[in-house]
Amino acid sequence: MEATWSLHPQLAQDTVPLGDMALTRVLLANDANYPWLILVPRRAGLVELIDLDRKEQAQLLAEIDATARALKGATKCDKLNIAMLGNQVAQLHVHVIARRKGDAAWPKPVWGAAPPLAYDPAARKGLIDALRRGLQIGLVDS
Repeated sequence: MEATWSLHPQLAQDTVPLGDMALTRVLLANDANYPWLILVPRRAGLVELIDLDRKEQAQLLAEIDATARALKGATKCDKLNIAMLGNQVAQLHVHVIARRKGDAAWPKPVWGAAPPLAYDPAARKGLIDALRRGLQIGLVDS
């Protein structure tokens, strides 16, 4: 019997769901220091990129591309950082982070550079709406 996919509790705690693409759940990190999206393939037991078959790897790359373009379009950022680390949360996930010269961590990596900054609710809603339009995705059921 195949295991059922579920979102890792740490990712659920640290994010707001935007919607689902063909393979991934798209999440917005709760950190206004950097507009930061996380893509999580909706397949149980994935830890490494190589745990996906080649067709799913290609799909993931297409969804990273779409997400990066939507994030850049919505934020007009100076640079995109795209990473798959998984050292703290083993569930396969991809970070797509909009960076600006002069942000809280610039030019270094974002991890541990500054405590998470809460979004202004109106700003977060505007960003979420723009990203959903750019990605052509709707609300997540669960």
